[in-house]
Amino acid sequence: MELISIVEALLFASQEPLGVPQMCAAVQETAKDIVQAAAESAAADGTTGESRPIPEWVAPLAETTEEQVRAILDELIARYEAEKHSFTLVERANGWRIAARGEYAEWCRALYPGKKIQRLSQPALETLAIVAYRQPITKAGVEAVRGVSVDAMMQQLTDRGLIKIEGRADLPGRPLLYGTTEAFLDYFGVRSLDDMPNASELRRVKLPAADEQAAPNGEQPQEQQLSLAPVTASEEAAPVEA
Repeated sequence: MELISIVEALLFASQEPLGVPQMCAAVQETAKDIVQAAAESAAADGTTGESRPIPEWVAPLAETTEEQVRAILDELIARYEAEKHSFTLVERANGWRIAARGEYAEWCRALYPGKKIQRLSQPALETLAIVAYRQPITKAGVEAVRGVSVDAMMQQLTDRGLIKIEGRADLPGRPLLYGTTEAFLDYFGVRSLDDMPNASELRRVKLPAADEQAAPNGEQPQEQQLSLAPVTASEEAAPVEA
């Protein structure tokens, strides 16, 4: 039994995404338990360790490193690609999981006829983009960029679990601050906020203050620069229930 097979089994058996530290700890602890159990059994029977040997590959697994697990994940992805499997490994904000490839999304979706793809409207996407790139941000800050009231959009995004309240700003009236959630990362298929398009550049864009809702010529220059594109059905890997 090889480490690659053990990692693959862990991913297949888990109902939730697994982080590299989780997989590494599972391998180490199991190997140590096997070695300890063999030693205790030998002591109880009055035999030596040599008379009841454990497989030689078990003990080294107690020293498995996270770097080894990451290398295994890359090897599995390459193997699935080379062997043209219908599934692969995808990394999300909270770990790795086995998932069907995007080209099989329509077929997998047939297993869940009651669930329809929920698309965000353009106003919702624009509002979400501002929150994502400039979080934590107040509702007034979002409205200053968009130039319109965003009460309905903020409520919709909150209800869908894409944004959440992060706290209160140190401003008069202590307005609420908003940020994105892990569901947001899953929706757009990114592992972290740093993986968003042009993240570093757009975070430095100067946004208008709450009393600067429109430029002198009536345009709102910053709004068009903050944009996101959700993962489409052809790009997103459909989750597999192990």
